[in-house]
Amino acid sequence: MSRGSFVFTPMALRSLELDEDMLERYKHKKRLASHHFNSYMLKKEARDTTPLRSSIALPPAVCQDVVVQNALYTGDLEAVQHLFPRGSTANLIIEPQGGDMRWVARGQGLWSLTYEQELTTPLHITAGRGFTDCLKLLLQRGASVDLAPGGTTALHESCENYQSECTKLLLIHGANANAVSEDGHMPLHVCTSPESLECAKYLLQYGAAINGRTLDEDDTPLHVAARNGLPDHIALYLRYGAAVDKQNNEGLTPLNAACSQPQEVQDLQCYFKVCQMLLGAGADVRTTDQDKHTPLHMACKNANPDIVDLLLANGACVNDMGYGGEAPMHNILKVVCYKGAHHPERIVRALLNHGSIRVWPGALPKVLKHCSESPRTIEVLLNVYSHLKVTDTWVESVPTEVFKEHKEFYESVFSLALTPRSLQHLARCRLRSFLDAHIHKVVPKLNLPTFIKNYLLLEYRGYIH
Repeated sequence: MSRGSFVFTPMALRSLELDEDMLERYKHKKRLASHHFNSYMLKKEARDTTPLRSSIALPPAVCQDVVVQNALYTGDLEAVQHLFPRGSTANLIIEPQGGDMRWVARGQGLWSLTYEQELTTPLHITAGRGFTDCLKLLLQRGASVDLAPGGTTALHESCENYQSECTKLLLIHGANANAVSEDGHMPLHVCTSPESLECAKYLLQYGAAINGRTLDEDDTPLHVAARNGLPDHIALYLRYGAAVDKQNNEGLTPLNAACSQPQEVQDLQCYFKVCQMLLGAGADVRTTDQDKHTPLHMACKNANPDIVDLLLANGACVNDMGYGGEAPMHNILKVVCYKGAHHPERIVRALLNHGSIRVWPGALPKVLKHCSESPRTIEVLLNVYSHLKVTDTWVESVPTEVFKEHKEFYESVFSLALTPRSLQHLARCRLRSFLDAHIHKVVPKLNLPTFIKNYLLLEYRGYIH
């Protein structure tokens, strides 16, 4: 029997059968719920003939009524008006029927498969789904605006689901813009999508703390916006005075957070804009996290060439070492094989032109094997050496299918086993060695033809000579 399995005893099997019956009864009950609405209303009208006291002073009541829940979850304003007439209480705690299934211990060694319940309120349901008219009615009926039976307020729910009109309505009715959830997040911290920008604007207008911290990570809203690649949020928060260099529990500033976030090709430009704004606001390009990683380390790991160029232009150091002894060059070479669409060769070229350490010649076959699918990366790496000792190990390091796909380039590489580097290349290496880390500044100013400048700066040619 596998380690993660267990035996179903007769008692456990019987429990499963009972659970199956329970689920069938629940489904039947759900199908009939809609048919009971009219009779339910008749009984409710008879029960409500005596006026109720103000609901504000009453504690929240627990509601398991399927009819009430159906009206709220579907945003049926007419039904909600009938269910919550004037003088009734809208201050309810709801236990939704359904949801995810989980095993729950029932005692005597028995486990039961039941629905996982998450407490909520009518305000949460309507605010999170954008049912503005229903939400307004519930607030008029005295629903407690900051009630949080499930750990979050209705304001958290509306912001997380980017329901800006509901967010505005809750704030107008006194919702706490700095309410802290069970997870330690304020409403601004759950504005994590581009669509939530309007919610963030309303929160700030109603006094949300621009530098409020999450309890566990110690993140500010600026950290959250940077990590999620939200340039419009960044611009908004900076206008409201967000601190640009606050560090969280991991030592990350918002700039570090943006650079460290894994990025798909379609996300690269958003994160570039975020970093551009943060640097424009004075972010420190050399701040390190707990592992001594700079934003440049992280941008190289996530292979964002535009951010790498931006960081280098703002004074990032190409040879800073993390606690593990890795420089930015190590980080980009580790990801070349699966970040080809990000143009990693641009990053390798930029680092070398800013004076990065080179790969130890003895490790070149290993690098060749790992990065062979990016011939341009290999070309840039090899063109900083005046001499190369090409052996059979080099040939064996390139997979056959990769060699066939880039045959002309790799034939030019392997031919160096019998042919020395060209005089033109040797002159390039000599000049680069003389200029060292200043080459990216000096070469563009030289009175030379553009194609020679590009050659000195390791422009791609598609072959080695």
